[in-house]
Amino acid sequence: MRLPAFAVSQWRMEIARISAAVASTALVVGYAVGSGLWVTTGDVWYRSLEQPPWQPPGAVFGIIWPYNFGALIAAGIAVALSGSPVARTVWLVGLALSITAALTWARLFFADHSLWPAAIALIAAAVLTVPIVVAAWNTRTWAGAILLPYNVWVALAAWLSVGYARRN
Repeated sequence: MRLPAFAVSQWRMEIARISAAVASTALVVGYAVGSGLWVTTGDVWYRSLEQPPWQPPGAVFGIIWPYNFGALIAAGIAVALSGSPVARTVWLVGLALSITAALTWARLFFADHSLWPAAIALIAAAVLTVPIVVAAWNTRTWAGAILLPYNVWVALAAWLSVGYARRN
């Protein structure tokens, strides 16, 4: 027995939503793992750098990053399950590009010690977070709202990265 065309269409749309939720979550998990591989604030090189005066205390990083990763996962699932196909596409492409830029920053800053290219990569990441916040906000206001701290944090981190590049 063949399913009616509308049922097949509904099934395909549901598969697309679930696939987008899985892809978004996988991107964020990859972001967390990649960050953990390259970000090393305890080594001699990092500790030798002159810090910008607006550097937050180390404890702030331990609080904000779990929040950021959780917010990205929650907002991504909201956009994937409730957003339009355009919102899902903007979310997934924007998230992938933003994460790529952020991980490029981590690699350039901590592994290669290339401070100015790292700062440029993080500025790009900050700019690339704007479309994902908009896509989330337009899908579910709460999903966009929970991303605002992430957006501010990435912008602050970009500013910090420029501060490190200027001082070192």
